[in-house]
Amino acid sequence: MRSNPAGMTLTDATPAFVDALAAQLPEDTLRAPEARYLEEPRGRYFGQAGVVALPRNVEEVSTIVAACHVAHVPVVPYGGGTGLVGGQVKTEGAAPVLLSLERMNAIRGVYPLENVLVAEAGAILAQVQEAAEAADRLFPLSLGSEGSARIGGNLATNAGGVNVLRYGNARDLCLGLEAVLPTGEIWHGLTRLRKDNTGYDLRNLLVGAEGTLGVITAAALKLYACPRAQGAAIMAVRDVEAALSLLALARDLMGETVSAFELLSQQGFAFLRETLPQVRLPFEEDPEWSVLVDVGLQSGAETALEGLFEAALEAGLVTDGVIAQSAAQRADFWTLRESIPIANKHIGSVASHDISLPLGALPAFIAEAGEKIRAQGPFRINCFGHVGDGNLHFNVFPPRGGNRHDYDDIRAEVSRSVHDLVKAYGGSFSAEHGVGRLKVADLQTYGDPSRLAAMRAIKAALDPHGIMNPGAVL
Repeated sequence: MRSNPAGMTLTDATPAFVDALAAQLPEDTLRAPEARYLEEPRGRYFGQAGVVALPRNVEEVSTIVAACHVAHVPVVPYGGGTGLVGGQVKTEGAAPVLLSLERMNAIRGVYPLENVLVAEAGAILAQVQEAAEAADRLFPLSLGSEGSARIGGNLATNAGGVNVLRYGNARDLCLGLEAVLPTGEIWHGLTRLRKDNTGYDLRNLLVGAEGTLGVITAAALKLYACPRAQGAAIMAVRDVEAALSLLALARDLMGETVSAFELLSQQGFAFLRETLPQVRLPFEEDPEWSVLVDVGLQSGAETALEGLFEAALEAGLVTDGVIAQSAAQRADFWTLRESIPIANKHIGSVASHDISLPLGALPAFIAEAGEKIRAQGPFRINCFGHVGDGNLHFNVFPPRGGNRHDYDDIRAEVSRSVHDLVKAYGGSFSAEHGVGRLKVADLQTYGDPSRLAAMRAIKAALDPHGIMNPGAVL
């Protein structure tokens, strides 16, 4: 028996416990752990599990969690395994039940007149998008990992992605939830209502809780009308401040039809040239900064983007640009954007930072952070991301020919200098990836003490034995 960080004593999922649990469940619900469930994408963590549970419905999830509650066995909910902060792997302490929702992947219903879709938590994000599209609707959550990420994990981490500017985070796209609470009770909150003022909002407690307050098993999701005319452009901007002025100009001219506004750096293009030469780049000479603008209207997307470029050129904000002339070229632009993290992985980062800042603070932060990082070593910086909502991926890399492991001894110092500066500028050290296990210490360092105390009180009230994803977030 071992204690979790909250001081609760937890017990391994022993063979005896697994046998007793198996007797309550259909055959083949429990399996021996496989390596694919115990690894995370960045290779920084390798987890453990006493058993992997693959329930088929919410009642089976309830049975599993209730048994773990009684026996004080930890539970680690598992979606698509794409999280980047180690929330899906438990590396220390009592061996958990790893609860995979992959069999619960049905689209339970699509309601086009209501603009609502109900999906089980194990549905892959791309599957949800396709089901919406089949009903001539749009589910706008879009991520690089959408072909393998599952909607339950997206909600548990309050995933962001490229369309937050227009449609919001995963939290903003959720109307109701079905979930199993830490005692094993089923919460039947799968409402399709847009107005329901009946007390505390348990939905918004579970969304973003990273599996520490319960297991999301299904969700009612918001849909939107499909834009009939979609367009994209990549525009070279004078500097980061000009990029922000261009964003303001775009919204002045096109309102809320601007779906995405992505900042791209010269270093990101250089990494693509170095590792993925097959990716088409828009300019012969890479600008220091550029932006990818994506719009969705009912007509005239290309014309609208041409008008934006002309106005921006006249205002001295842009120096060059390419407007997609077809759906294929727009797809090429997005392939470029989505290939940047792949190129980063090929290079190998010393430290990666998923941060958010007030928009007005971005230019000064980027300049000052660059100076601080380069004072610590001969680093390359790839700063890119969802600048429309203030979310930057500020990633630090070794010099060309170097290896990230050469700097393992100062990785923590590099990240601390970035996060200290983020705090000073009124930002967040975790914009869209969550806290997981990677950033627990950061939350303790940078979190507001009153908020942390309230979070611990909520955790203790809902999960008195501390079984739900122990070691994550708190």
